[in-house]
Amino acid sequence: MSISAIQTVETQVGVYNRSHWGRIKVTDNDRLRFLHNQSTNDFENLKPGEGCDTVFVTSTARTIDLATAYVTEDAVLLLVSPNRREYLMQWLDKYIFFADKVQLTDLTEETVTFSLIGPKSDAIVEKLHASEIIGKPYGTHIPIPLINEDNTQNIIAVGSGLASPGYTMIFNANQQQIIWQKIIEAGAVEISDRDWEMLRILQGRPQPEKELTDDYNPLEVGLWQTISFNKGCYIGQETIARLNTYKGVKQNLWGIILNAAVEPGTIITVNDEKVGKITSCTQNGDRYFGLGYIRTKAGGVGLKVEVEGSEGEVVSVPFVSHEYPEIKSVDS
Repeated sequence: MSISAIQTVETQVGVYNRSHWGRIKVTDNDRLRFLHNQSTNDFENLKPGEGCDTVFVTSTARTIDLATAYVTEDAVLLLVSPNRREYLMQWLDKYIFFADKVQLTDLTEETVTFSLIGPKSDAIVEKLHASEIIGKPYGTHIPIPLINEDNTQNIIAVGSGLASPGYTMIFNANQQQIIWQKIIEAGAVEISDRDWEMLRILQGRPQPEKELTDDYNPLEVGLWQTISFNKGCYIGQETIARLNTYKGVKQNLWGIILNAAVEPGTIITVNDEKVGKITSCTQNGDRYFGLGYIRTKAGGVGLKVEVEGSEGEVVSVPFVSHEYPEIKSVDS
């Protein structure tokens, strides 16, 4: 496993081709209201040029996917996980009723996505003539100046997709080679799929079918930043509001430093008592690092655990948080 990938995103800038991720364009007059009602974040207060992370959940608030949304003048562009694109297209379509003015378009095949990751991303952005976006809030986006196409899928946005600083670009596939070449020539180092997987585990970005499943809700994951507690009803809202109001989160997602590799699904124990399970594991130098859910009552950071005979220690990961915000939830 490449330690250089860690060094790159901590001190330089990496570029990762996320074109296998899904891109769904939501258009027509009711698009913001529709997404507001189908996911956890507040869409109705977003303006063109802004964006946010949001979680799609079931009616009982179980996680489906963590998506990033970019609002343009006439559309919302959703960046979704690779293994959730087709499911979400069908799932969202199911909730479009006769009177709703909402259109869904799958843009995945005709567009590409690159993410710049690391503290020197700003220098690349300057060379792409997009320096006006530097220092703006997460999700803020502008058209990529190098591309002379006036369409909703040509954007560069604040946010790398990880906890590291950076930017994400979405644009038409016919521009892929020229943009990639400019980024590499500007000094970015290519991040492989394997490197991304290692980085997302080390930073705690949850992934569908691993940390995001029917077994967990967004508060257990620690995705507080994706949830609006001040908006009205949406799918899963009652459960999330109740969990927040009564501090009812029974388990949390943590990082776990391990001294041996373990398989996802392996039980986590403390004094021979089951307290959780591993969801992901990667190698980090001569050590191993896992993500796993641990019962709230068992403890958090600093807890010593055993995983299949391997000793481990619970640590925080930067992508998620388990601090209850001082917000009163809104009852539906």
